[in-house]
Formats: sequence, C-alpha cells, structure tokens
Amino acid sequence: MSSATFIALNGDRAEVSDEAVSSLRNHMRGDVIGAGDAGYDGSRAIWNAMIDRRPTCIARCHGAADVIAAIAFAREHDLLCSVRGGGHNVAGKAVADDTLMIDLSPMQDIRVDPSRGRGRVGAGCLWSSVDAETQAFGLATTGGTVSHTGVAGLTLGGGIGWLGALHGLTCDNLLSADLVTADGEYLHVDGESHPDLFWAIRGGGGNFGVVTSFEFQLHPVHPIIYGGLLAWPIGRARDVLRAYRDFVAEAPAELTVFAAFISSPDGDSLVALIPGWFGPIGKGESMVAPLRKLEPVLDMVQEVPYVVQQTLFDEAAAPGMPRYWKSGYVSELSDDLIDVLIEQNASRPTPESPQLLFRTHGRASAVAADATAFPHRQDCWDYDVIGQWTEPGKKDSCIAWVRETWEAVSPYADGVYVNHLDHDDESRVRSAFGPNYDRLVEIKRKYDADNFFRLNNNIPPD
Repeated sequence: MSSATFIALNGDRAEVSDEAVSSLRNHMRGDVIGAGDAGYDGSRAIWNAMIDRRPTCIARCHGAADVIAAIAFAREHDLLCSVRGGGHNVAGKAVADDTLMIDLSPMQDIRVDPSRGRGRVGAGCLWSSVDAETQAFGLATTGGTVSHTGVAGLTLGGGIGWLGALHGLTCDNLLSADLVTADGEYLHVDGESHPDLFWAIRGGGGNFGVVTSFEFQLHPVHPIIYGGLLAWPIGRARDVLRAYRDFVAEAPAELTVFAAFISSPDGDSLVALIPGWFGPIGKGESMVAPLRKLEPVLDMVQEVPYVVQQTLFDEAAAPGMPRYWKSGYVSELSDDLIDVLIEQNASRPTPESPQLLFRTHGRASAVAADATAFPHRQDCWDYDVIGQWTEPGKKDSCIAWVRETWEAVSPYADGVYVNHLDHDDESRVRSAFGPNYDRLVEIKRKYDADNFFRLNNNIPPD
C-alpha cells in the first residue's frame, strides 16, 4: 500500500497510508491536496517569496467542521501541523515542509450588523474584504496597514493600524471568537466564556487553537478621510524627523502620522511622513498644515476614501517579493537615533528596502499592559527595517544590511511586535509578550499541553 510521508510531532518521519488521507478527504467539504494536484503551488505560496516550502498535504477548510476533521487526522497520526490564514507572516509560519497545512483561506464569510455595530469575519479573510463590507455602512474597525494582510494573524498578534489611536488595536476590538482547540474541541470564547483563552488570543498569536471566526466591534468611520503621503529629499531627513517627533507628541487621537525612508520611482532616497486624519473632514487641512510648512517636494495628502488610505503601503509590500525583516519598539525618537537611521539608509542595498516607523498612541496606548496578552501599551513607534529584492543576487546583501541596521538600532529599542518577528528571531519571542509571558505559558499548558500548535511564534507549555 502506498503512503505519504510527514514529519511527526516528535520530529521523526511518519508514513500515513493513502487510504487514511482519502478518509480525511471524505470527511471534509473542502479539498485535501498534495504535490501534483491542481492548486497545490498556489495554496502553499505565501506573501514572503523568500519562503518556499512544500507541505505533504494541504487541507483547505471551508468551515469549523473541516478544521475539526483536519486536527483529528493529525492527532490520530501524530503529525506536525501549520495553520494558514492570510499567509502574510514574514517568517512564513503558515507553511512547513512535509507537514499538514490547515488552510483557512477558503473561509471568507463576512457578516455586518450595522444596527449593533458588529461584524463577524471568517478566518481566511483579508482586510481589504472587511473594509469593503464595513464601509458600505460607514463603519470600520482597526485593520492592518497593508490591505492584503490576513485578519487572523493580525488580530491574534495584536493589530497595529490607522485607527489604533481612536479605537485601539485590532485585538482591543475583538468581542468574541470561535476556535478549535488542540483536542479538537469547538469553543466560543469571549469575556464570560473561557475568559482566560479570550485574554490569550488577544495578542498571544496562534498558540492556543485555530480560530475559525472573529466578532469585531465596528465604529463609525466616514468613507472620506484626509490622508496620503508627504516626502522630502533625504538631505532633509534630520530636520523633518525632528519636526515630526515634536509634532506627533501633541497629536490628537484623530491624527496618526507614520514615517518612513522610501524611494522615489527613480530610486532616489526620500524621507516620508504619512498622515491620516479621522476627525471632521473640514479640519484635515489645518491639522496637516504644520507638516506642509516643512515644504515637501511631494504632497499627495488630500481627501481620499478610507479604503484608499488602507492601501497606501500595498504596492511597496506587494505579495511575491522576497524579504527579510527586523523590528522593535522605540519609545523615543532621539536625535542620536535619527542620525543612526539616516546613516543606515545610506547603505541600503536596494531601492525597495525601507525603514518604517509606525506610531502608537491614544487609545492603543491607554490600555493596561495586562488587559490583553498584547503588552506594549506605551506611546511608541514600531520600528521596522525590511530588506526586499527583485534580483536573486541581492539576497545576501539585503539580509546583511538588515542585520547590521538592527544591530545599530537595537540599543534604542525595547520589546518587539510578535507579528514582526522573522524566522530567525526565536530568541526574541519572550520579549514580544513581556510581563504577560508567564501567564501565557499557564494558559498554553491548559489548552495545548503537548504543544500541538508549535509552528508559530511559539510559547512552549513547559
């Protein structure tokens, strides 16, 4: 009898008969595909094209029953599993060689209840789909800064986005979730039902189960906001970033301004400020006026649809490009740090390689550090240095530049956003959860004592 080869939970090779795999197919509404089947390469491809891994089987789940069946199959045969939502994680945790991938991407249902200001979202959805549905009713919740980010990974890791200062992180807007545990049990979790698990999935990542749907609080967000991008030649970077630092220190919750080192279409280095004003539209121009006094050479700030603001980083972060990433939280944009960023920008190996500063303030930083698993609640910036390349020969230089830049920046940083850990950042997982780590270990031990869900930014139960 022929068989398929997997990696077992103990790391050994496991042979599973084709008859057993066929039985899984018979228990699922969705497809179970392997190498050579139609759709296999598309299903295993993820956002970061540096990751090229080949699972033995991909279980394309159409609902919670399919997830339960896939977990039961993996449990019966002691198989290592990965879980894919949007596939946007830079470390490529969604896919692994010789494993069973539980693929949630077919789970695309979105239901908006405008009368209650709530939305129920399937675990395979991207934020672009959620924004389209909720904005039809003049509503939104905090989504990612890239519209093709997956809802599941962003929410479970915390969720930095444009509306964070006004309405909190994505996980702060999570009202309830449905998930399947490592034992195959289907649970509805919220503040009253399994509150410990509800606490853990708001920032603790995919360590505790496979979430099949999310219920979010939605907020009135006008379909037209005031936002866009301002840019200056790199020679102005020091003055612009110092002025930016002082400006955002007084910014209200309705105004969020990110900063970045980017390239012009011709490949020239620019420093950019990217504001979003979510207050009364008539006040937008006056709120951004102090930044315009710095005389940008590029001014794309105007009245724009909210859904357009949500796509400002889409092209720069397009799927299918290889990338390598380092990140950390910076509480002060000091003169010395600004000089380090400028110096490192001068040696970047490709025009596609940016440095980014995502501002956290307002409601997102007003929540207690232990209110959810996500602990980083101070006013700060999430700093990211990203090496991206289109020519294979640039891979080594991009990785070297990112590591060198992070070495120079890390003395100014404290903690890290779990969603921005790369594949070689295992030693930094504890710092992603900070003072909440020990409590997360206890909850992991309760719901996943043998670490069945381990292909993630892992919290071991012992």
